[in-house]
Amino acid sequence: MKTQKAYGSPKPIGDSSIDTEIPSNEIAISIRNLTKEYVLKSETVRALRGVSFDVPNGDYVAIMGPSGSGKSTLLNLLGCLDKPTSGSFLLGDDDIARMNDDQLADIRSQRIGFIFQSYNLIQQLSVVENIQVPLYYQGRLGAEERQRAIELAQRVGLGDRLDHRPTQLSGGQQQRVAIARSLINDPSFVLADEATGNLDSVTTGEILTIFDQLSAEGRTIIMVTHEDEVAERAKRIIRLKDGSLHLDELISQDRREAARQEQAAAVAELLARA
Repeated sequence: MKTQKAYGSPKPIGDSSIDTEIPSNEIAISIRNLTKEYVLKSETVRALRGVSFDVPNGDYVAIMGPSGSGKSTLLNLLGCLDKPTSGSFLLGDDDIARMNDDQLADIRSQRIGFIFQSYNLIQQLSVVENIQVPLYYQGRLGAEERQRAIELAQRVGLGDRLDHRPTQLSGGQQQRVAIARSLINDPSFVLADEATGNLDSVTTGEILTIFDQLSAEGRTIIMVTHEDEVAERAKRIIRLKDGSLHLDELISQDRREAARQEQAAAVAELLARA
């Protein structure tokens, strides 16, 4: 198993320098000896077996693994949708493993930005209203919050679609709404679950470019994916196998750039055939 030290200090857009180590007090997430067990038909299933890793502020991590590796279980724990059987999960200085359901709900709504494969937009709401949904549950729907939603919509290229409903948008546009929605609370980290899984190659490239920009600005991104070409765009790949951490690998800037160029070439060839 490969391991690594904390790294990934935020850099401005356009800086292609190699990532450097950062102090441990800038760790966004710290997981230690995390286990999760389920009882199914009187049999105990060990879904996670002592997983440990750190995610520094500004890191961009792809989590991968085959079916049964514990990837979905880890996703649920990172999203505060479940609690571990044992071990610690620190979000900043807060131990998520010790929180009750109400506290976990607060963490989900205020400190984690979610991006789903199926977008999870509300069909009756406009683009701006969908972006504001996390604020609705906090009773924060004033003029300032609406303006922030508009600015986020513009940032992801939907400035001319503010009043459109999801049925009036393409899949890629709907995922852009989901990305903007994930940022509305200025979360501690963005958790993307197969965010490109329902998208074609062209749109996948567009969404990954947005992720690149967010990463360059210092956003912490944890992306669950089964696509190697998508994972290669991250700064780091964590692979699970049989409930354990199998590989924790840094991706160099050159390797990431090569993945971008390869995807761009594939898209150009696809468009040329159209």
